[in-house]
Amino acid sequence: MPNNASIKLTEWTSCGGCAAKWGASLLAGMVKDMPMGFDTSLLVGLAPFDDAAVYQLTPGLALVSTTDFFPPLVDDPSDFGAIAAANACSDVFAMGGRVVLAVNIAAFPEELPPEVIAAIFAAASETVAAAGGTIAGGHTIRNPEPIFGLAVQGVVDPSRIFRKGGAQPGDVVVLSKPLGTGLVTAAGSDADKKAAIAGMRTLNRAAAESLQAHHQFVHAVTDVTGYGLAGHGWEIAERSGVTLRIATESLPLYPGALDVALSGHRTGGDPRNRAYVGEHLTSSASEAHVALCMDPQTSGGLLAAVSESIAAELVDSGLWTDIGVVELGGPGVSLQ
Repeated sequence: MPNNASIKLTEWTSCGGCAAKWGASLLAGMVKDMPMGFDTSLLVGLAPFDDAAVYQLTPGLALVSTTDFFPPLVDDPSDFGAIAAANACSDVFAMGGRVVLAVNIAAFPEELPPEVIAAIFAAASETVAAAGGTIAGGHTIRNPEPIFGLAVQGVVDPSRIFRKGGAQPGDVVVLSKPLGTGLVTAAGSDADKKAAIAGMRTLNRAAAESLQAHHQFVHAVTDVTGYGLAGHGWEIAERSGVTLRIATESLPLYPGALDVALSGHRTGGDPRNRAYVGEHLTSSASEAHVALCMDPQTSGGLLAAVSESIAAELVDSGLWTDIGVVELGGPGVSLQ
């Protein structure tokens, strides 16, 4: 029986991480055709969709519900489990919620050694515990390619929900993690991949809690995943009726990300993300920096539009980077 070190999970799949997501344009069209509910307790659902659903339970308590899963983009089973869990929990944090419960969603080849699967489950459990929650079960099926993720439940005060819409002209745009996971995991050096993996394993809990501490000054929040910074920035811009102007030279990047972008390497998600933003994007940035903004992220950072009055404090905390401003006009995304 092979040990964990001899298993390279990326050899078992054709596309990994959030790059495996359907293109946003196609998915948005399907969501529009889905029947909408009429339960007034559903505070956030499909109309419009956000990072997670929110259902009000009592006047002061709402349930946050989300699910996220994907094939591996890294070789090590523990890394895969931790990244998948951090990525799934991020949607709860993006809504302003607190993680309380999760269940595993798993599909593995029967030939995959049991100790590899156990390592994935163990790392996910540790990550959910660090997020403040508990894994309470799950479901596993047979599948030719390994797929893993979680359905995560959280709670939030209904008066303190973060949404994609609400950004205001004059807001500062801040980001809680570096960019470049897609490019680095595809074509970076071993050292660069190690740094990106450490970042993907990191929870957005502390960043989300720093926003909740100033919730009255936080106007829009999402997390940056498969549609890239440009795609998720466009969602904030569209919902808010504004333009996000991004200073690309200020973007935090994982080591090696810019070098890979300059080499001309692009991931499969790049053209889909460009199509999603389409004519709503204007740019005077270099092509390499545009590519970094289109790069599909896995377990990426939170993206927030906040009042200028708290932006400096957030940046000084070391959890956030100031990457731009919100302006009148649009809606659109401007890369400069």
